[in-house]
Amino acid sequence: METAELPIPAKERYTYEDYAELPEGAPYELISGKLIMAPAPSLLHQLVQSNLLYALTGFVREKDSGTVLAAPVDVRLSDETTVQPDVLFVAAEHSDRIGEQVIDGPPDLIVEILSPASAHRDAVVKKRLYEKHGVPEYWIIDPEGETVELYCLEEGIYQQKARVVEKGNVSSTLLPGFSVELADLF
Repeated sequence: METAELPIPAKERYTYEDYAELPEGAPYELISGKLIMAPAPSLLHQLVQSNLLYALTGFVREKDSGTVLAAPVDVRLSDETTVQPDVLFVAAEHSDRIGEQVIDGPPDLIVEILSPASAHRDAVVKKRLYEKHGVPEYWIIDPEGETVELYCLEEGIYQQKARVVEKGNVSSTLLPGFSVELADLF
């Protein structure tokens, strides 16, 4: 069986223009000018993503408050940073950020679901990026630890608003009325 090679020229720093030339579905994100491979997530990760997507999409549709999308979808935060969050929400008043191929600018809510291969990047590197680029609400979900952490941007700095472990619910501050039970996620 032949495998396809990705035509990635070696460069010290990549831009969105370079990133956009990758084949569709290439498993990469562009973080601070570096191409980072993002392997396929575990089945547990995908189940949690599916459960959250179901709940969030239903709520947003009922309220007609914006758009919910799931990875893989490109989010260009700068010319040198394009990420693919696990789940994102763009409020109706920011719908102009949604292009044909990319979300151009920060979504209003981003959710990252930790995997062993991505835990540090999601919990530290991407958290800093989302804070820097003004993502108002950021959730970090740890399927193994059955934990959800919710951060809100206040004066340019993320403040942890909730950390729920194993049972209970998490309520969005950005989307009043949206709450999800951990038992429904895990």
